[in-house]
Amino acid sequence: MIKKPAKAAVPKRQAKKNQQPAVISWRFAFVIVALLGVFSALVIRSAYLQVIEPEMLLEQGDARTLRVKADAAMRGMILDRHGEELAVSVPSQSIWADPQLVLRNKNKIDQRHWHALAEMLRITPQQLSDKIGSDDNKRFVYLQRQASPATVDYIRQLKIPGIAFKQESRRYYPAGEVTAHLLGFTNVDEQGMEGLERQFNELLTGKPATKTVRKDAKGREIEVLKQTDGEASKNLQLSIDQRIQAVAYRELKKAVLQFGATSGSVVVVDVHTGEVLAMANAPSYNPNNRKNSDAGRYRNRAITDTFEPGSTIKPLPVLAALENGTATMDTVISTGYGPVRIGGRLVRDINGYGDLDLTGIMRKSSNIGVSRLALDLPVDKFLGMYYKMGIGQETGLNLTGETPGVLREQKRWGEHALATVSFGYSFTVNAVQLARMYATIANGGILRPLTIIKQDKIPPGERVLSEQNAENMAAMLEAVVGPGGGGKRAVVPGYRVGGKTGTAKKAGIRGYSDDYIGSFAGIAPISNPRLACVVIINEPSGDYYYGGEVAAPVFGAVMGATMQLLNIAPDANDSRISKVSGGHHAG
Repeated sequence: MIKKPAKAAVPKRQAKKNQQPAVISWRFAFVIVALLGVFSALVIRSAYLQVIEPEMLLEQGDARTLRVKADAAMRGMILDRHGEELAVSVPSQSIWADPQLVLRNKNKIDQRHWHALAEMLRITPQQLSDKIGSDDNKRFVYLQRQASPATVDYIRQLKIPGIAFKQESRRYYPAGEVTAHLLGFTNVDEQGMEGLERQFNELLTGKPATKTVRKDAKGREIEVLKQTDGEASKNLQLSIDQRIQAVAYRELKKAVLQFGATSGSVVVVDVHTGEVLAMANAPSYNPNNRKNSDAGRYRNRAITDTFEPGSTIKPLPVLAALENGTATMDTVISTGYGPVRIGGRLVRDINGYGDLDLTGIMRKSSNIGVSRLALDLPVDKFLGMYYKMGIGQETGLNLTGETPGVLREQKRWGEHALATVSFGYSFTVNAVQLARMYATIANGGILRPLTIIKQDKIPPGERVLSEQNAENMAAMLEAVVGPGGGGKRAVVPGYRVGGKTGTAKKAGIRGYSDDYIGSFAGIAPISNPRLACVVIINEPSGDYYYGGEVAAPVFGAVMGATMQLLNIAPDANDSRISKVSGGHHAG
């Protein structure tokens, strides 16, 4: 048998080389799929961002490159009627830190300088470190706002890396506590917080000019995209006369301290224009430094606090009787010599006065007299006089916080309820409301809105009294200050003045308390009335609490100084109004 020759053996390495795989390796497939998945996701995300929602990218880019610059306008000044500055903004500097720079240079900062900085800021070095923090991404933190020039100069000389200064302004009130309640104050950012600063904040602030720019990564300005013009802040000129305001506050503060009162208010009004020349309250506070001030002192009591006016309201029932013809200047009213029963309850005078004419009723401040006048009138006519004279209504000042008081309507008025209204109880007013009422009497019977803003033109008014009856009441008010009247302490040497005292018990939770409000409201000069003034002394302590004792002297001092400041000629030698000397009275 013949054997076939055997095939030569193929080397193993060459065999592997000639061998072809039947399928793609699973690892290779996984890589391909993963790459395709990532690529697809990128394409889809790119399409989504650029086609469906491109605004988001633009916003992100703008957030990194766009900046809005505002040129802050200096806050407007508040001026008195003569242009004297009552509130001004003065330049100041604030101290701030760049935490990033401070932390990067921490090892280079001289510890003595660091302690000196903390001492000038009136904090401990640890508190200073805590204030700056440990976040080196932060670039700004205030250390002290509106620092004093001496503090800024000292810290500047320390040359601590990351400590810088920012130019700002702060509000300054030259008159301090004299005008504090009226003007109010601003916060550290010069935004009005109280008083006229708050009410006229928009006018005083204005609108800053703005510029929208684009910056590069290094903070350099490369493009101006938009620029808007600002609106300059405006000054506010008040009707207040700073000289009269200072006198009013001085005399009021003196009386509040002298009689141990809890508070007091004074309002002085030009009767022909309705302009408020002075509005003062005590106790006051220093608006330039309020650190130790009680927040309860911030309110303007002349407009916020209401009270029962007591006898200062008695001109109204007398005028109602004159206006409606139920009495004349010669009418005699029997007031008796003791208490009388009205509506089942007693009404009494301090003394028995017998028969009194209208001037006598005002001079002696007879509760019984005004009660009888009120009850002789139809209810609508009697109360109508109160409404016409602005009782229970806002005065036109439009000041934030003004409380007009309350004169409640009733379906059925009892005789005693009407009697109490006639002598100043069962309803409330505020000081400016009372001043408006007396200004209406003084100007001949025209009710005008009050204003705290200086007027170029006299605002229109409404006639609510006949001129003759307004003159008659002015004469009766003068009699109150004359011999036999309760307002003798309101006399002003050289001038004829008139007014009415008021003493009212304060209502409490359980009825009337033992606290009083002493008041005086009056006009001057009688020969040609120009001014009305109201003085309120709240809760005087001790033996003196009658309005004629605590409030009338303030009226006399304020009115005397005011008439001299306004160059009003003395009129004490003028002949008296004949109605006063000729009227019959008793007591």
